[in-house]
Amino acid sequence: MQSRTDELVVLLDENNQPVGIMPKHEVHSDTTPYHYAFSCYLFNRAGTHVLMTRRATTKQTWPGVWTNTCCGHPGHTESLTGAAIRRASFELGVEALDLKVAVPEFSYRAVDASGMVENEFCPILIGTLDADPQPNPDEVCDWAWVPWETVVTIASDAPSLLSPWSVEQIQRLTHVLGSDLAASAQAVAGTRSDVRGV
Repeated sequence: MQSRTDELVVLLDENNQPVGIMPKHEVHSDTTPYHYAFSCYLFNRAGTHVLMTRRATTKQTWPGVWTNTCCGHPGHTESLTGAAIRRASFELGVEALDLKVAVPEFSYRAVDASGMVENEFCPILIGTLDADPQPNPDEVCDWAWVPWETVVTIASDAPSLLSPWSVEQIQRLTHVLGSDLAASAQAVAGTRSDVRGV
């Protein structure tokens, strides 16, 4: 398991092509460079509820904020699905199943209250879980299974309750998957990112 000080983040150019690497603990600042990341939304088997998590209060960016199931940074030789499996295990103590890249093209830039910047090319994955999480307290301080329709409503009507990236991503997922998530999620199987060719 890589430590916080030796995990490497892939830096990208404006065409989402790798141009270098940087230690994770050096990447995030008020001048965060554009880099490669991912976000993952894990659902129950029925596809009706998504696992939402609250970021630990010690996190460098958006501490204590509710967000999607897990996030992370693929290593320079790591696939998106491999990175999502690794982070789900590390953050939540669970095995992410049936992973699919639902939205291969998603970028955002956001600034938190402290001035810390996120600046990411961040494909969105979906998958399933068979068990409740056993979260790592350094990463997650709370969690809840939330009906997908409720998550969509919160993102629309009370976006300040969620991380800024999850607000945008939930809108994109709703557009891609439609209202019947359980049925439509199957349609995204086989979608691939164009950065690492996973």
